[in-house]
Amino acid sequence: MSERTIVITGASDGIGAAAARELTRAGDRVVVVGRSPEKTRAVASELGAEAFQADFARLDDVRALADRLLEAYPRIDVLANNAGGIMGARAETVDGHEKTFQVNHLAPFLLTTLLLDRLIESNARVITTSSVANSTFGHLEIDDLDAHGKYSPNKAYGDSKLANILFTKELHTRYAARGITTASFHPGGVATNFAADSTSPMRFIYNTVLRRVLISPENGADTLVWLATAEPGTDWVSGEYYVKRKIAKANAQAYDADLARELWDRSAATVG
Repeated sequence: MSERTIVITGASDGIGAAAARELTRAGDRVVVVGRSPEKTRAVASELGAEAFQADFARLDDVRALADRLLEAYPRIDVLANNAGGIMGARAETVDGHEKTFQVNHLAPFLLTTLLLDRLIESNARVITTSSVANSTFGHLEIDDLDAHGKYSPNKAYGDSKLANILFTKELHTRYAARGITTASFHPGGVATNFAADSTSPMRFIYNTVLRRVLISPENGADTLVWLATAEPGTDWVSGEYYVKRKIAKANAQAYDADLARELWDRSAATVG
C-alpha cells in the first residue's frame, strides 16, 4: 500500500496516539490533531509527523483547522474523527451549545463537511469513534440537542455517541455513491485519562484501582487501525457500527433514517 494521508483528531493521547503510532509504522503519513499544544507536538515529534492544534469547544478553531488541512494536503485518504470526551456539569461553549454535544458531534460534523470535497476527491474513509454508551445512556431528543430540558454527564455523552453513529450512517447515505466510505466503532473500556475531569461515575473506573480491568490504548485502537487499513466493501461494510472488528447492535434510534436525516440538517443549520 502506498503512503496515504491520515488525519486523526484527538491524537495527542489515548487511542488516537496509539493509532497514529501504528499507522505510521505501517507506512502512512499521519497528521496529528489535538487540543493540547504541548502533547500534540510531543506525539507528532515522536512520529516525525505534522501537528495541528484545535479546541473543539470553539467552532472557529475547527474552521481554521479545516482551512489549514486543505492548504497542506492535496489528498486526505482517511479522516478519523476521534476527539471527544465526557464532561461534568452542564456548560455551554463560546458558540452557545452544550459542550458535550459540540465537542463530540458538532465539531467533527463541521470538520468533515468542510473537508468534504477533498474527501470525495480522495475516495476517503471517514471513521468516527463512538461508544457503547450510545445504547447504555443515549436517547436523542431532536428538539433539545443542547440538553436544556434534561442533562446528566452520562446522558449527554450517550446522546453524542449516538449522534456519531447517526452521522456515520447519513454520511454513507448521502455520499457513498461519490466514493466516501464510513464507519463508527466502540473502542472498549480503555485505560486512558477519559472522564478525569467529569462528574460522571465512570471516572471511578478510569481513575482508581478499577482501572486494571481496562484494556490498553493499543488494544482500544485496534478497530480504528483495522478500519483505516482493511478494504471497505470486502473486509468491512460502509455505514455500520463496529465492536472488535464486527458489526454490532447499536441503540434502536441509530437505525432511524428520518432521525439521521433530521440530525444532519439541524447540525448543518447550527454550524452554518
